[in-house]
Amino acid sequence: MLNNYIKELKKAGNPEKARILQGFFKTGKGEYGEGDVFLGITVPKQREIAKKYVDLEIKDLQTLLNSKIHEHRLGALFILIMQYQKAAKIADKKESEKIKTKIVKSYLKNTKKINNWDLVDISAPKILGDFLLNKDRNILYKLAKSKNLWEKRISMLATYAFIRENQFDDTLKISEILVRDDHDLIHKAVGWMLREIGKKDQAVEEKFLKKYYKTMPRTMLRYAIERFDEKKRKYYMKK
Repeated sequence: MLNNYIKELKKAGNPEKARILQGFFKTGKGEYGEGDVFLGITVPKQREIAKKYVDLEIKDLQTLLNSKIHEHRLGALFILIMQYQKAAKIADKKESEKIKTKIVKSYLKNTKKINNWDLVDISAPKILGDFLLNKDRNILYKLAKSKNLWEKRISMLATYAFIRENQFDDTLKISEILVRDDHDLIHKAVGWMLREIGKKDQAVEEKFLKKYYKTMPRTMLRYAIERFDEKKRKYYMKK
């Protein structure tokens, strides 16, 4: 089954699109995606193919996550998300929790292989964030303090699941940990999550901004205030 999946992905590849994606995802020497290899498959096509292989075993998904090919890792994450969501619907809560826990353990084992921003963004809220909705969230603080770029972004994006439930505290606390990070992808992630808080409760977002807007990176601030009216945006951008 795994071999068939890999063959189907290869067949769906497009060399010209792969070349474009190699540049878009910064795969050059010294760039954040250095060494990442693309087949050139659209995301909708990836989802379509993944649905046919939703029953792949964890060991097969691990093989995909170990791959240097981006679409192999992305496909593994699509399948993990599908398996997680399927487990969440199981009526037997004990069995449901058992399967979800196994998936999350696999996810956390592979954080360094979830190593581009799209891989993080599609998976962190739907797997790790959802799992932690009613659990201890200390793992997110450990990830936020990691030296690994992707673990830090995972910690931030996982909180998207909390924001959707009007739970803002962990997003704000992790934003404080990352507010002076030096990487552009963290600036964007923090700003994005602050903006999502603002959609729910702008006063909560502005309380955070008033404390940090003069010192936070400009990209982070721009993302955070994107939905504000022009007058308010100008206020925050004038440090």
